[in-house]
Amino acid sequence: MAKDLSKLQNGSDIRGIAIEGVPGEAVNLDSITASTIAEAFVHWLSLKVNKNPTTLHICIGHDSRLSADDLTLALKKGICMMGAKVSDAGLASTPAMFMSTVMPYYEFDGAIMITASHLPYNRNGFKFFTAEGGLDKEDINAILTKAGKVCFVGEWYESENVNLMDMYAAQLRMQIGSLAGMKIVVDAGNGAGGFFAKEVLEKLGADVSDSQFLEPDGDFPNHAPNPENKEAMASICAKVKESGADLGLIFDTDVDRSAAVSPSGKPLARNEIVALAAALKAAEHPGGTVVTDSITSNELHDFLENELGLKHLRFKRGYRNVIRKAQELTAEGEDAFLAIETSGHAAYSDNYYLDDGAYLAALITKAAAALKKEGKTIDSLIEKLDSPAESIEVRYQITAEDFASVGTEVLDAMKNWAESTDGLSLEEPNYEGVRINYEIPEGKGWFLLRKSLHDPVLPLNIESDTEGATDAIKAVIENFLGQFEGIAL
Repeated sequence: MAKDLSKLQNGSDIRGIAIEGVPGEAVNLDSITASTIAEAFVHWLSLKVNKNPTTLHICIGHDSRLSADDLTLALKKGICMMGAKVSDAGLASTPAMFMSTVMPYYEFDGAIMITASHLPYNRNGFKFFTAEGGLDKEDINAILTKAGKVCFVGEWYESENVNLMDMYAAQLRMQIGSLAGMKIVVDAGNGAGGFFAKEVLEKLGADVSDSQFLEPDGDFPNHAPNPENKEAMASICAKVKESGADLGLIFDTDVDRSAAVSPSGKPLARNEIVALAAALKAAEHPGGTVVTDSITSNELHDFLENELGLKHLRFKRGYRNVIRKAQELTAEGEDAFLAIETSGHAAYSDNYYLDDGAYLAALITKAAAALKKEGKTIDSLIEKLDSPAESIEVRYQITAEDFASVGTEVLDAMKNWAESTDGLSLEEPNYEGVRINYEIPEGKGWFLLRKSLHDPVLPLNIESDTEGATDAIKAVIENFLGQFEGIAL
């Protein structure tokens, strides 16, 4: 009988509970399941690249999670069971695993990164790559469907170790140049990003002595390895200011996301990291397009279009959605040179549209070093970017059993409500949920209500240009939502 593994799918990734330790969370990504997923990936890959499985060569890497070793072994067994060859990159970053498929000398047929990004220590999962990039959700569905039908369990495997991260770090060093006289604080959150301080920045002459949490530790004892985490950002901001550093850099667990900190201790994240990423390449792409997720601010839109002379397209949340849209626009002849989420996933067209936190950090570092010689700091590149006075996110639980239908009903009704209510206007074009501009006595701004990708939740984002306006418009929105049954306000 086939086994249903669909609950392990998280968009274009696989994520599950890999170790015991959290009450009520039973393991659903064990070694046998991992081996069958590996076998299914080999089957999928052989069809994708039109090769016999026995001629395929696949690379595996992992972040610092506690379950990494067991899952690595399980993947090796599954891959070898299908007759393919496997190489082990050990502790690695997600972007480096993609690069293993295109980097001269290696050029593996496929790669698997064992990671669950910023999720808690008991979780883990897989990201898959070919030379064309990361897999789409349809590919993941096909792999999990196949894995549910696979029952081979291999006990023998053979693999070789590869120094992938050494070559990857060398490529990053070539992007930057000398950093003599620069003091930089790196916060790796005990994930896989510590190499950037020691193997990239320090070897270029930077002082990284005040960097923190560089050692891999899957318990993540200091703070969540996540640039969006308030505690994590507060920690590096304080360290940068205290140490008198020229720049701060913070990564998530598997280094596909990053954010920065100015010498004054100001965080450059969310809208600021989008603006900075665009400013770094704007001169090379005059009139080019920046594709972002749906919750970017009006102030960012003005900065990108009026200050940098670029085009800005808000699209859907989900880094793969943003990247695919940019690739689609480029294929149509538009210069969509940057696809970026406010979460810190940044993908440039000249870097394979790979969301690579270390590549973005390298660009930021190079710019910061050049600006220092002019007596400027990295945040001078976005000094004309305004910020909203207030910004909040609320998540409303949908208690109705058919939560998808309720969510659709609410969003449809909200469009009609906005069109018939003074002070509200629909934002067009819009590709996700309902985005509305508002102007009320307390102030003006925008809000976006959307359906969660996977959960029975309606996330609401609100921004305003004056303090107090977010609470006022939130009360108006909740009065509207109160007419629907099955929504917990």
